[in-house]
Amino acid sequence: MSEALNGLRILLVEDEAMIAMLFEDVLLDSGAVVVGPASGVKTALDAIASEEIHGALLDVNLGGEQSFAVADALQERSIPFVFVTGYGGAGVRDRYPHAPTLQKPFVTSDLERALSELGLAARA
Repeated sequence: MSEALNGLRILLVEDEAMIAMLFEDVLLDSGAVVVGPASGVKTALDAIASEEIHGALLDVNLGGEQSFAVADALQERSIPFVFVTGYGGAGVRDRYPHAPTLQKPFVTSDLERALSELGLAARA
């Protein structure tokens, strides 16, 4: 993967521990600093309010709670994010037409591409 994430602070919002660990490993290997992981909306919003964040990976469904309030808070601060979902991107695209979406299950190359795009957007 490119150096696109090197030194960037990426908020990880994911409620499934195994997936969070996978994302965290990939982010750290890419040179990013991981903020979180946050497993719920309140924790993620607290991190946005108190931490320097350059980008975010957002699971859409956090234990039955949707992460759209987190996306709204990021959008208000012009912080780029990528949605991660196992439910398809239709509902996400309706509300956030320009937000990239990574569909679960995903292959490593799709994850790397999404993270590279996130890094480029964060540096823009």
